[in-house]
Amino acid sequence: MPRTLSPDSPVIRVDAVSFSYGETLVLERINLSIVAGEFVGLVGPNAGGKSTLLKLILGLLEPQAGQIHVLGRPPRTAARAIGYVPQFPSFARDFPICVEEVVTMGRIGRGSRWALGWSSRADRAAARQALAEVEAADLARRPIGQLSGGQLQRVLLARALVAEPQILILDEPTANIDQRAESDIFDLLAELNQRLTILLVSHDIAFISEYVSRVACLNRTLTCHNTSAVSDDTIQHLYGGHIRQVEHQHG
Repeated sequence: MPRTLSPDSPVIRVDAVSFSYGETLVLERINLSIVAGEFVGLVGPNAGGKSTLLKLILGLLEPQAGQIHVLGRPPRTAARAIGYVPQFPSFARDFPICVEEVVTMGRIGRGSRWALGWSSRADRAAARQALAEVEAADLARRPIGQLSGGQLQRVLLARALVAEPQILILDEPTANIDQRAESDIFDLLAELNQRLTILLVSHDIAFISEYVSRVACLNRTLTCHNTSAVSDDTIQHLYGGHIRQVEHQHG
C-alpha cells in the first residue's frame, strides 16, 4: 500500500550515499532532498557522477553506502511514479513504428497489453492526450525515424508523461538540439512543473538557472545552490580551469 507523505516530506531523499565502480569512487556521501513541486537542475562535468546518481534514484543501481527513498519508499518500488526521459534514444530510428505507438509503450506496467502486441483504446487515448500536452498531437501517425531532434524529445517526453508520473526525471533532454528548440522544451517543462516535481540533468548551468528553483552541483560530492547564488566562482569550482565569458553575435 502506498505510503502517505506529509506535505513537507521530500519526494526524493538521498542520505549519505556513496557509490564506486571497482576502486573508482564516483559518489561520496551524497545528500539531496527534493520536495514536491520543485524543479531542480543537476549539473557537473563529464564523469562527475550525474548518470550514476540518476540510476540510483531510478532503482537501477543500489547504493553501496547510505539510503535513497522516493515517495517514502525504496526506489524500485516507486518506479511507476517516475517518468524518465533518457539522454539518447535506445531504439533504432529506422524501426517501423509510428509516434503514437512509441508513446503508448510508456503505458507498459500500468495494465497495458502492449507487450502482447496490442494496445487498448484507453492506452491510445492516453497517448494522444500526452502528445497534445507536449504540443505534438500532429505527429501521432508519423514514423519515428522522420522526426527532428526537437520533435523526438517532445515524443520521448510524452512517453514519460503517459504513465501519469508524480516525478519527472530527464537526462540532458536538450542535448543535440538547437537553441530555439531547447527554449521551447524548457518552457514546456516550466508548465509541467505546475503539477510535477522535476529533476533534470544539464551541462548548461547558465541557461537552466532561468528555469529551475535550485541547482545541485555534482562532481563526486554534491552542493546545492539557489539559482541566485550561482556565480563564476561556483562554476570554476565545479568544472575547474579558468572561466571566460564569450560574447557572440550573428551578423
